Amino acid sequence: MMLAFAGVKAQTDVKKETFSKEALKEKVVGLNNEEISFKDVLKKYKGKVVVIDFWASWCSDCIKGMPEVKKLQAQYKDGNTVFLFLSLDKAVDSWKKGIERFDVVGEHYYIQAGWKGSKLCEDVKLDWIPRYMIVDKTGKIAYYKAIKANDEQLINNLKSLQ
Repeated sequence: MMLAFAGVKAQTDVKKETFSKEALKEKVVGLNNEEISFKDVLKKYKGKVVVIDFWASWCSDCIKGMPEVKKLQAQYKDGNTVFLFLSLDKAVDSWKKGIERFDVVGEHYYIQAGWKGSKLCEDVKLDWIPRYMIVDKTGKIAYYKAIKANDEQLINNLKSLQ
């Protein structure tokens, strides 16, 4: 009986199309050290497909997955797709050093509330990093959960949104 319930829960998670008000209000920090709401981050890229990558410089799976992210970036470098990296590093300095050290190219924001304190992480039920999501040109969640950048459904969704 518990397994059936867990299966239903997973299906509803996959169909999530919007972020909660609390998640959208959450403040993240840009590379210029200025706070901005997640809602305003998404507004900056309205009209573009946004690939979100939750990551951290201490996360070995995140770093191992970067070559696949770079392949996607090379494939979708037409300007219609934005790669948005949301860091769960424990400190701003670690985050910024990680971007440089691992040559992470894209739009960067730091989740200052941390994994456990973040309303955004809670809203998307973040249970592992890396975690990839796609937001369509209207700001709706088009693909909710992948833990590998070469996930077939992630790639197919990305293709269909171009």
